[in-house]
Amino acid sequence: MVYVDLVLILNIWLDFLIILIEALILKRKISIKRIIFSSIIGSLSTFLLFFKISSKLVYILKFTICLIMCLIAFKFKNLKYFIENIIYFYLVSIILAGFIFLIKENIKINSFKLNFFLLMLITPIFLYIYYKKMKKINNHYNYLHNIKLYYQGILYSFTGFLDTGNKLYDQYKHRPIILVHTTKIPFDYSKGLLVPYETACGKSLLKCLISEKVIIDNNIERKNVVFGLTTEAFKIENVDLILHSDIMGG
Repeated sequence: MVYVDLVLILNIWLDFLIILIEALILKRKISIKRIIFSSIIGSLSTFLLFFKISSKLVYILKFTICLIMCLIAFKFKNLKYFIENIIYFYLVSIILAGFIFLIKENIKINSFKLNFFLLMLITPIFLYIYYKKMKKINNHYNYLHNIKLYYQGILYSFTGFLDTGNKLYDQYKHRPIILVHTTKIPFDYSKGLLVPYETACGKSLLKCLISEKVIIDNNIERKNVVFGLTTEAFKIENVDLILHSDIMGG
């Protein structure tokens, strides 16, 4: 005998846990509401058990539901982001299913009861980790800002990270320096100024240019801002520019 209500609850719970673990692994910032809604959509695959359809069609429908779940939970940013979400969804599903199967093989107990027991045991642990991780991610996002940089009459839009460790100033007028990767702005080496700086690797010169103005979060405007061009890749995901705290404070 199959209890549809129990199967539905179990599937929703499992999908919830899969997406929660996936969000933790990929460090995705998503709300619990989106996870729940996505899990409810995922439970629709349960009803496929009650229809006489070919196994190929079942796989196609299940995969389609998976795509919809990932879109609801993580939204669509770009194709790479979307494919990554789908791959990790299946990977987490396989690992979680394997873990439950391994427990079942070693414990002689009713399958449904064991599934519910395992979910009751695992879910609070991952929820705790999720909230701790989201708190850390939220703190990280507090340092991200939308930047509009005007140089030679052209507007460049960036995601900037406020780095309190950025202590760079030009040696001539003691102006704070923001950092931009060389690939983000076309520049002429014959223009601008060279600013000496020192790191753990030794002394060097930083090629700097002066922008007409910089607008931060459509709120703070600074004119004649010095920005340095660096070839070093920023270690923070989706960040194009490193801000200076003095720029924010004026």
